[in-house]
Amino acid sequence: AYGSVSGVGKGGTGTLSVDGKVVDTKDMKNTIPSILQWDESFDIARHVHRIAVPSPGGMRELAALCGYLHEQKLDRDRPLWEIWLVEGLEDGKVALYMKTHHALMDGMKGNDLSVVLCDLEPEPATVPATPELKDDRSAPSGIGRTLEGLGNLIGLPGRVASYGLQAIRRGASMLPYVIEQGTGALPSPSVPRLRFNGELSRHRGFACTSLRLDEVKAVKDAAGVKLNDVAIEICGTAMKKYSERNGESIHGSLAVSCPVSTRTAADKEAANKVASMVVSCASDVSDPVKRLEAIHQSSVHAKEVLTRARRTPIQSIGEVFPPSIVNLGFRALGSLAEYAGTVPANAVVSNVPGPPLQLYIAGARVQRVFPISVLATTQGLNFTLVSFLDRLDVGITIDPELVPDPWELAACVDEAFAELRDAVLGPGASRGLEVDRSAGKRPSHRKRAGRVVLPEPRSIAAA
Repeated sequence: AYGSVSGVGKGGTGTLSVDGKVVDTKDMKNTIPSILQWDESFDIARHVHRIAVPSPGGMRELAALCGYLHEQKLDRDRPLWEIWLVEGLEDGKVALYMKTHHALMDGMKGNDLSVVLCDLEPEPATVPATPELKDDRSAPSGIGRTLEGLGNLIGLPGRVASYGLQAIRRGASMLPYVIEQGTGALPSPSVPRLRFNGELSRHRGFACTSLRLDEVKAVKDAAGVKLNDVAIEICGTAMKKYSERNGESIHGSLAVSCPVSTRTAADKEAANKVASMVVSCASDVSDPVKRLEAIHQSSVHAKEVLTRARRTPIQSIGEVFPPSIVNLGFRALGSLAEYAGTVPANAVVSNVPGPPLQLYIAGARVQRVFPISVLATTQGLNFTLVSFLDRLDVGITIDPELVPDPWELAACVDEAFAELRDAVLGPGASRGLEVDRSAGKRPSHRKRAGRVVLPEPRSIAAA
């Protein structure tokens, strides 16, 4: 499951622009995935809960509570989502923690769902009526689920054969490129395995930090790279600092896996459409500026490989094999990585553009959006960064059995960015940068085109 959390101040209901149009009560039923609508015994009290953090109600107390909530399994007998209203925070703030199972939707579709929770002003002119969501389908019976399972089992050999042919076609289409590029077309086979690259436990933890967005963009522009490259440099350097301070020596370069959405603008299906690319962190390059340049080149190359590979379609492995077999396969890969002493990637780094405008929920002003994400096999660490107004909020999801102190890691993120900023812009450059607050102004729906999205992998704005 994945989710996120935000703290807010005091501040309705209203509308947002989705796919270039204003979302109102007529559109909400088209924005919310239909899979959420057909629980015949639906009770909102089973999904929306109220809880409080202990005193003093700071960010560490909130993060500890969210880590605990994040590790709890969702009830499989009900729609796989829940929201927690968290009270007791310092300065009279409250937060929303929202969790949705990854099987329900991917992050982009989750963004659409989260948009309808938010308003553009604390006191909108009109309060939309609650839409009537109807669905003629009924929940499947036990016999129906059994027959469906048998049908899936009978069709397994055909799906495996089809998947094998697709894999062969993709391999054949990539062969000329691999021959042309040599081993450089493939991910590095020698990524060092760190202490957080082990078998995952059932526990989850969370920490966060926040960077000035104007400083991050200034570094990006001065270096001539993408914001995602800056994010990878910061997180890769933070991982190296954290590991070395905990007695690990690193030989070679770390690498991260970066999720890439494959969903088109016209795609309305509530499903998972995400690919992944592996990017080197250039950890063996000591100079921050040269390291950022190397990361940029690795990212450009990884995107090229992914683009070429996707020219030949292939099914998602989750659509071919039953979950139990997929789980066993990933466990086998984890054991193989432990035996080999290397991993495909050390962690996940995801950079998500957030809404460049002030948001409200039930009259409260959203101040921060910290995403809490999923952990992949052999990767007890996930960085997800969300730009919101004048900040770049960094959510760090961890397995506490593998990363005992995520707040030390968050401090390493701050240090890594300060070093990169001073190397690119010069010492003291941050004092000359002013935060552009014009992004917080309400846009004109008549003039503004495009898409306003909330952070992925599960937005959660706060009320």
